[in-house]
Amino acid sequence: MKPCSVGLFVLLSGWALAQQPAPEIPFDSAPNFFKLAPDMYLGEVSGVAVNSKGHIFVFSRGNTNGPAYGAAAAQLLEFGPDGKYIREIGKNLYAWSYAHAVRADKDDNIWAIDKGSDMIVRFNPEGRVTMVFGRKKEASDEAVPWTRVSPPRAALDGQFRQPTDVTWDTEGSIFISDGYINSRVAKYDKNGRWVKQWGDRGSKPGEFNTPHSIAADTKGNIYVADRGNRRIQVFDPDGKFEREITIDVPVPPGVQPWMGAMPSPEAAARQSGAPWAICITPGPTQYLYSADAYPGRIYKLSLDGKVLGVLGTSGRQLKEFGWIHELACPSENSLYAAELLNWRVQKLTLHPAKQRPAESQPAQ
Repeated sequence: MKPCSVGLFVLLSGWALAQQPAPEIPFDSAPNFFKLAPDMYLGEVSGVAVNSKGHIFVFSRGNTNGPAYGAAAAQLLEFGPDGKYIREIGKNLYAWSYAHAVRADKDDNIWAIDKGSDMIVRFNPEGRVTMVFGRKKEASDEAVPWTRVSPPRAALDGQFRQPTDVTWDTEGSIFISDGYINSRVAKYDKNGRWVKQWGDRGSKPGEFNTPHSIAADTKGNIYVADRGNRRIQVFDPDGKFEREITIDVPVPPGVQPWMGAMPSPEAAARQSGAPWAICITPGPTQYLYSADAYPGRIYKLSLDGKVLGVLGTSGRQLKEFGWIHELACPSENSLYAAELLNWRVQKLTLHPAKQRPAESQPAQ
């Protein structure tokens, strides 16, 4: 056996030994929950959020008027707590290009993060624009997307390159994960004034490889889904690194990916637990939920990183997932999962009282 093969075998063996089975959480998915208007369709659903009144906001890569670098792919739709369609917000908005995430803050403002235009827009509950971050390339210039170069260009204060998500601390400060080209978190105060940034591309603590999702707990700690590094990093509100969380649960044998060939054991190891989407529940006892693309599971964790249970798998049926891109968790046992590949949002109800203890199972 070649030395590099021996090293890989030792690495994967150590990773397999570190894995711990987690109990399956029984859950239901509400069929046909969302009632779209006639002749309205969802595209890739990149975002979902729920406000204090239970209204659900869906950010979909549906086609709208007005070109950015190509046909714009972003529509922000509002639904009632019963799933009935209410309205489209921001129709023909200048920032719409390529939807990425949506969040609702404590005051029921709606925040849309558009990866294509490099902009973050805040709407008030009435649906009017009240704050704007970032700026897209001007159509009067050579309007082309930011390219990835090596070494990466330096991040600039107030300018974003494919941002991904937003959250807020207890003081109302704004934290934007940025993103696919930049590798940082940007912080503004509650009035939208630039404060600071932290992070750069890399794998050390405080560095990022695609910070893809971001959330905050009631103490103001900031959780960053560092997808490319297969970890969730936790910081205080000033950007001080506190700890990292990795999700190491064995992959059940034979799980088919939504598309493509079966991954090798090492590829499955890299994908399993890599956080695409995270959310934190409200309440005195908070829980962290995280989703991966393969094997297509949602993980329930305590805030200190212990995996308390898992649910779901990759697929096209109800209770199966095709690349969960954003999660909303208005309560411990009520989740909304926005899927890119299945063009939908699933409303999930968890039943942890029916949960069975984890059983040992071989890793794939």
